[in-house]
Amino acid sequence: MPDLLLELRSEEIPARMQRKAAGDLRKMVTDGLVEAGLTYEAAREYWTPRRLVLDLRGLTARSKDVHEEIKGPSTKAPPQAVEGFLRKAGLSDVSQAHVHSDPKKGDFYVAHISRPGRAAEEIIADLMPGVIRTFPWPKSMRWGQASAKPGSLRWVRPLQSIVCTFGPETEEPVVVDFEIDGIRSGNVTYGHRFHAPGPITVRRFDDYVAKLDAAKVVVDADRRKEIILTEAQNLAFASGLDLVEDEGLLEEVSGLVEWPVVLLGAFEEDFLSIPPEVIRLTIRANQKCFVTRPQGREDVLSNRFVVTSNIEAKDHGKEIAHGNGKVVRARLSDALYFWKTDQADLPDLDMLSASAEKFGLDLKKPLDQRMARLDRLGVTFHAKLGTQGERVARIARLAEELAPLVGADPALARRAAVLAKADLQTEVVGEFPELQGLMGRKYALLQGENPSVAAALEEHYKPQGPSDRVPTDPVSVAVALADKLDTLTGFWAIDEKPTGSKDPYALRRAALGLIRIVLENGLNFSIDPINDVQVLRHQIGASPVAPEKLGPILSSAVRGGLFSQDTRALVAKAKADPPRWLNLIEEHDPSVSDDLRTFLQDRLKVYLRDNGVSHDTIDAAITPESCNLLTIVRRVEALGSFLDSEDGRNLLAGTKRAANILAAEEKKGTAIAEAVDPALFRDEAEKNLDAAVNQAEKEAGQAIQNEDFSAAMRALSALREPVDSFFERVLVNDEDQAVRANRLALLSRIRAATGQVADFSKIAG
Repeated sequence: MPDLLLELRSEEIPARMQRKAAGDLRKMVTDGLVEAGLTYEAAREYWTPRRLVLDLRGLTARSKDVHEEIKGPSTKAPPQAVEGFLRKAGLSDVSQAHVHSDPKKGDFYVAHISRPGRAAEEIIADLMPGVIRTFPWPKSMRWGQASAKPGSLRWVRPLQSIVCTFGPETEEPVVVDFEIDGIRSGNVTYGHRFHAPGPITVRRFDDYVAKLDAAKVVVDADRRKEIILTEAQNLAFASGLDLVEDEGLLEEVSGLVEWPVVLLGAFEEDFLSIPPEVIRLTIRANQKCFVTRPQGREDVLSNRFVVTSNIEAKDHGKEIAHGNGKVVRARLSDALYFWKTDQADLPDLDMLSASAEKFGLDLKKPLDQRMARLDRLGVTFHAKLGTQGERVARIARLAEELAPLVGADPALARRAAVLAKADLQTEVVGEFPELQGLMGRKYALLQGENPSVAAALEEHYKPQGPSDRVPTDPVSVAVALADKLDTLTGFWAIDEKPTGSKDPYALRRAALGLIRIVLENGLNFSIDPINDVQVLRHQIGASPVAPEKLGPILSSAVRGGLFSQDTRALVAKAKADPPRWLNLIEEHDPSVSDDLRTFLQDRLKVYLRDNGVSHDTIDAAITPESCNLLTIVRRVEALGSFLDSEDGRNLLAGTKRAANILAAEEKKGTAIAEAVDPALFRDEAEKNLDAAVNQAEKEAGQAIQNEDFSAAMRALSALREPVDSFFERVLVNDEDQAVRANRLALLSRIRAATGQVADFSKIAG
């Protein structure tokens, strides 16, 4: 069967666009061919900085003939309906249609359509101009004289040539002829722009790859990556070094060269006093180079770096490596200046006293100075949520309150929270925002902070994704939870929640991070009262009275577990010492906290489903008021294990039967006794079930109080046999109204007993 070779060659395509663009080309071409009635065996895309390539194998040479009937309206239909049918069928006159008869519906029009198959070359020639004109580049341009005309071709960079050949392996392929904006397809491409810029005639893909390889162009991006990585590792090893591998940089660099040549450069060892992360990021961001380290060392770098060139120079790359070294040295000089500046006193130190006093900062320490400046400058966090300084104040209060719940020292948690955002004012983070947190940790250690405090400055941002680790040091945990809770409750208080696929403030990620921190550290407390407190703090705002008086009240409210669905307890405490913001507390809408609880539960459901838990098991174990995340998960795990057992499956069937009967009778308005009366029992099965329910309810309730959900499930499993016997021997809808109401009450007891653990009605099966 014939194969298709397609190449679109242009000026350089940005590396970040190449992989997706090649995939888009494959999809657009193959979808178009299939829609036109062709089939193919395999398709693979390739790309270089200057070309997108498609190798399509086993394409049918011709589409099949098409014969179809299009049913039309009745012959008695109004003219408008007939005209619509003719347009749909592509007929010019009703005489071209056939009349069919139906015994029930009478006569109606039918169009018999026959379309002969088309040659693949014709289909490809018709398809390609549209693919090229509608190609989904994120950014594109027009060029040359034709760009002045309406509808002129747009491409990411000026399109220079098109190769399109088609034919079976045993024959000479043909050029599929088409033209777009003066560029006509052909069988001629061009090699490396410096080493082999002349024309190259190609036939099919294998021939194309071989000829381009000889012309210093490696078409396969994966092969270019392998060449770069292998040669870089070998160069480093030959110098007694290890390459610091970087998959993202390797992907980018492979998209910058068509003929990779790997060289080793160097910079002065004096620059190694800069933190390794800063050196690596400086060289990576500015020169797209890899760094190296002494063999066997993980914590330090060497002064050698790896650069990837696109040409084979006559001097074996000495001048290229030297030139890159000059640029690297200039960039590292800037980085060294930033590093030293961040450890020196700020020029506006005399203006920071008020902020230092507010946060208890020591202005002899550089990082404390940066926090004081962050507050003094009034840098906005969000227009409705105040400044970064106000945010730090909230996080510090909350971290101090959370500390006893997570096993952290409250003073250390507060200190870490106060310094958590200080590195936003450092020169290094200003230049490299991605080092936020990491630089805070380094600067904290330099000024002698407690190691747990220093670690929290970096780790409070974690986890930043599903594969990122969660903090485990108690101080880091306290600050990380405080940071994420402040973010969630703040944006909830101002009604800036995620909608659909839009989540501009990454609140879903913050919620998932909070959930993972709680669960993976085994933290057993309810988020609910803390949510209420934080929402209130945001709603109260920045009244000067609030920080002094609100903190102790809210702290005791949290520790005392005084919040559930509303804020009545807080209001009662606040009325004993009513400040100016008391009316705002009384206006607090508990539905805001309820809505946030629901959002956290939804994120928890996603987390559990991603870990293989069925949705109905999750729904059965979570109640609307649940907000102790660890308890929910333990309940879900115990329920899942129970339902996997024979007792669990049988009890589920019996419980659902009881619930269905109750639901049906409640809908009909049938009387159900308020309590079970043993005097109305007529069968031993009723007595046994009543005794079993009493025992199971008691044991399950005690187990739940002890948060031993496995024991609660075991207690419920004792109901299996009595429930089965009851339904085998007893007719619930007895003719005696009192007996029927009593038996329904007994079913209600089953539902209540099992409902302590889970809502079995939500479980499928």
